[in-house]
Amino acid sequence: MQNILIELAKAAILVALKHPENFDLENALKKYPELSENGAAFVTINKRGNHQLRGCIGSLQAYRPLYKDIISNAQAAALHDPRFPPLTPEELKEIKIEVSILSDPKPLQYSDVEDLRKKIVPMKDGIVLRYNGYQATYLPQVWEQLPSFDAFFSSLCMKAGLPGDCLAHHPEIEVYHVAKYEEK
Repeated sequence: MQNILIELAKAAILVALKHPENFDLENALKKYPELSENGAAFVTINKRGNHQLRGCIGSLQAYRPLYKDIISNAQAAALHDPRFPPLTPEELKEIKIEVSILSDPKPLQYSDVEDLRKKIVPMKDGIVLRYNGYQATYLPQVWEQLPSFDAFFSSLCMKAGLPGDCLAHHPEIEVYHVAKYEEK
């Protein structure tokens, strides 16, 4: 399954960049019928070598067939991530694609920051944080760059457009897990 997800995301990016590709979607859907089931995916584009982020877009909820979610998010990560200029054809050799398939986010009940600290599993839990109409998420792999609870949540709060100490206001927290597939 790993290869087909990466190939699908790569083909979607090639199409968006008006490059030739030879991905056989019809055959892939016959061979992997689960691609037609609703699924939520994030597509992350990193630079080879230094693993620097180059684009990352995804869905938190499964609301369309997984293959359509991967195609849409791969193209959006390549061309429409507001943090980066659109990917250029010249960069194709320099990127590495990662596809993360998400479980359904589940609300996490907690009484205070210390209770939350005990319930979160770093490196395993992806987090959705919501407060007063603001929202952000970090995939579980973000723990690799921000391994401390305080740094992770401070950064997540700021990503949502909130102060770094937003946990003091008891935001809603949801937890999800991912199956991560990386291009070799």
